[in-house]
Parts: sequence; C-alpha cells; structure tokens
Amino acid sequence: MATHKGSEGTLKVGTDSLAEIRSYSLEESADTLEDTSMGDSARTYKSSLTSFSGSVDVFWDETDTAQNALTIGSEVTLNVYPEGADSGDTYYTGTAIVTGVTRSASFDGLVEASVSVQGTGALTSTTV
Repeated sequence: MATHKGSEGTLKVGTDSLAEIRSYSLEESADTLEDTSMGDSARTYKSSLTSFSGSVDVFWDETDTAQNALTIGSEVTLNVYPEGADSGDTYYTGTAIVTGVTRSASFDGLVEASVSVQGTGALTSTTV
C-alpha cells in the first residue's frame, strides 16, 4: 500500500505551477435519485450527476503567474498532483470557476491567500 506526504503534491493553473502552496482540498460528489417504489421494504437510489469543488491556501505572491490567474469569476484549468508530477504519478484535471479569494495577514505572520473554486464539467484522473 502506497502512502504519500502532503509535501509531495503540487497544483498547476493551466501549465503554470502554483507557487507557495500551504494546503489544498479537492472534493468530488455525486447526486443521487431515489427510485424506491411501492412495495419496497427499503429506500433505493441511483447515482446521478457528479461535481467537484476545491480550495487552495498559499502564501501570497504577487509575482506568481498562476496566483494572478486565480481571479474572481475566472475559468481556469486546474491540475492537482497529490503525489507529485513525475512520470507515472496520478493527477486530477478539470475546468473550474474561481468563486472566492480571501487575503489575510497578521502582524507576526506572512500574507496569505485562500482561493475557492467550483468545478464545471467532469474531473478526470490520469497519470503523468
């Protein structure tokens, strides 16, 4: 069984690597449709439409091309590499709309940004 450290991962916006990543999340979900009928003794369901969403937290870097592409309302291609981007590694790709950007700082810390996205279309899994 393979395990991976979080520090192995990376994200790309299009072909540009996202700099200064602190953490990320990628959530996939599927709707269900109930198909229970009279006489059934338990509820039953069918799988329906799928979707994905995610977020990424970074140290803010105004010179990073990938960070600058993540503006509210923009549609981007996200490539998420949980185990790195070496040959044979699995990654996830999909088109997403940037739905939120939060920038924050404290007097004893670095300026950070958090970006939220909503997938549009399918999220696919492939290998490098």
